Amino acid sequence: MTDAILRLALPSPLRRLFDYLPPAGVALEALQPGSRLRVPFGRREMVGILVEVCTHSDIPADKLKPALELLDPQSPLPSAFFKFCLWTAQYYQHSLGDTFSWALPILLRQGEPAQARQERFWLANDGASIDDPRLSRAPRQRDALKTIAQHPHGVAHGLLSQLQLNKDSLELLREKDLVRIEVRRHAAHPRPTNWLAQPELTLNPEQSAAATAIRSGLGSFNTYLLAGVTGSGKTEVYLQLIRETLEAGKQALILIPEINLGPQTLERFERRFNARIALLHSAVNDRDRLDAWLAARDGEADIIIGTRSALFTPMKNPGLIIIDEEHDASYKQQEGLRYHARDLAIVRAHQENIPIVLGSATPSLESLHNANIGRYALLRLNQRAGSAKAPKFLRLDVKSLPLDSGISGPMQQAIRKTLEAGQQVLVFLNRRGFAPTLLCHDCGWLSECPRCDARMTVHQRSRELRCHHCGHAERQPHNCPKCQSVDLRPVGAGTERAEERLEILFPDIPVLRVDRDSTSRKDAMTKLFNTIQKGEPCILVGTQMLAKGHHFPRVTLVAILDADGGLFSADFRASERMAQLIVQVAGRAGRAEEPGKVIIQSHLADHPLLVQLTEQGYFAFAEQALSERRSAGLPPFTHLALLRAEAHKPGQAEGFLDQACTEAELQLEELQLSGIELLGPVPAPMERRAGRYRAQLLIQSNARAPLHRLLHSWLNALEQMPSGRAVRWSLDVDPIDLF
Repeated sequence: MTDAILRLALPSPLRRLFDYLPPAGVALEALQPGSRLRVPFGRREMVGILVEVCTHSDIPADKLKPALELLDPQSPLPSAFFKFCLWTAQYYQHSLGDTFSWALPILLRQGEPAQARQERFWLANDGASIDDPRLSRAPRQRDALKTIAQHPHGVAHGLLSQLQLNKDSLELLREKDLVRIEVRRHAAHPRPTNWLAQPELTLNPEQSAAATAIRSGLGSFNTYLLAGVTGSGKTEVYLQLIRETLEAGKQALILIPEINLGPQTLERFERRFNARIALLHSAVNDRDRLDAWLAARDGEADIIIGTRSALFTPMKNPGLIIIDEEHDASYKQQEGLRYHARDLAIVRAHQENIPIVLGSATPSLESLHNANIGRYALLRLNQRAGSAKAPKFLRLDVKSLPLDSGISGPMQQAIRKTLEAGQQVLVFLNRRGFAPTLLCHDCGWLSECPRCDARMTVHQRSRELRCHHCGHAERQPHNCPKCQSVDLRPVGAGTERAEERLEILFPDIPVLRVDRDSTSRKDAMTKLFNTIQKGEPCILVGTQMLAKGHHFPRVTLVAILDADGGLFSADFRASERMAQLIVQVAGRAGRAEEPGKVIIQSHLADHPLLVQLTEQGYFAFAEQALSERRSAGLPPFTHLALLRAEAHKPGQAEGFLDQACTEAELQLEELQLSGIELLGPVPAPMERRAGRYRAQLLIQSNARAPLHRLLHSWLNALEQMPSGRAVRWSLDVDPIDLF
């Protein structure tokens, strides 16, 4: 026992806090929750977050180590943000220290000062003169002092080379007390008096009704589901709501699903607003990310735009949160802290007492269910903005048709006709590479990944076979590894193969491929889109990267080459994702004056799901899918948690999960919980991945509270289980992927 014990969250997977004594010479009043301290941890040092100061510890007093250093004179984490991180760790049953690591910029985790960027300025001291006798034999120093003296407000260190100033000369002048250095913080831009840089568009009656409904809820917590067909003008509704938020002296946070949407979203917001805008995503460098984070925290950024991690950005005056394309699976973090940014954003809006808008043309079934039971306010936009009309759907049965690199004859004719009319075509194929696998025509050998239960994809341009699951790559063989035959054939079609064939079919037309491979270089996406926006006839070939939020006014034909993938799958969410993807990519057609058309190639053109989706629309499909989920007892009518385990040896992961299942059954009996089922353990659908054997145990509950009560006590037991140390295991609360 001792007078004061610091309980710290350290970046560790262990779901516990660590006790330390206060650092020497630091007053207890300076130790505030949320402050960072540098502490010894084994043979190394770590930066931890102070959670509480207490008077008791389970560790003997003589075993407690003092913290080394208090890094913050005051807590860098606002109390609301600190509380939000605590809730996140508790709900997702995750280590609090690791949760803070996900929530904080990397420089803060490393112990950098929680201060905005500062810059050094060189100034001449009072009385300094170029006639100083100490400079008589130092012409470079004399010239440097003369230049510095000509800038009474100082010369920024970053501008020294432009003024041909030598740093060594300046340091010598500083030793002679002729110049000095001042460290200055970058001055924040003042809040503008007029927020609009360009006039707003006139809202149609549906947009106006939606904006009015949300406007009435500004200043208090409400969740609005803005379900607008593609091209209905959801973004204009966002922009006008943001303008009102800014005029009220508040900040707005906008989440987008993909990094590649960042530049065009930022450009649109910068065109509309005279606002201080911060962009946050994983491609932003560490220093800029910290600056944006601090600017938002201190109220010096008015609008924060980012991908899912931007949700963990503190705001001094939060006023509105918008989640664009709220249905998108990329809002779910799939490793480490497995949070869902959409769901967490609603919790944050509730804690901050501000409204949140979830926007999508194809809302998730969870969000539609919440709207149906009155938890969310549903706002519909059924008409496209302006004079644009909804595209027409055509299902093309290709059962008996020959396919040329995945493209049927009728599809080729439709593409040619569109191009001859001076318009653009989008060819959608959600499969990267040249072909899904390589086949030996003589013995039937297939290009299997040596580390996964999966086939390697043919990438023709790099002459490689690549596994899209573990990243393994090898040179494409000239001979069959099994029978030495040279008759190796790529089977199936990917975006590379479609691109190559379309270039041959339409030699005078630019063919632009948009997938992860073609846009990996910096600014590659911007260059592609600049070409598209010129409006000249071209063909876009791409994956789901093309389906999200892009505005291509000259695209009038969308060709979907393979719509059958989601019709038969072990994942109960596959049909929902397929429907969303088809509707989203179809929404790229006919967004301006020319009418749009969507042709869906399928070997199952009469499948009830495709018929319903193309003839009755997404909401009819969603209603049917929700009815099926209710009958089957699946989310959103039940709640799931998935315990995953993986190990180097077969059977090891399942052995751990067997023990975990037995422990869960004991906990259920001890806690007297009902309505919870344990399903498994079973091998994962792809049992071997990246050289590890994987298995999983699914926990299904009728209600959320008893599920979390079980998880809390169960995980404490699992952490003590010896077999758990031989495997890598993790818990996924509210999983969206059972793969």
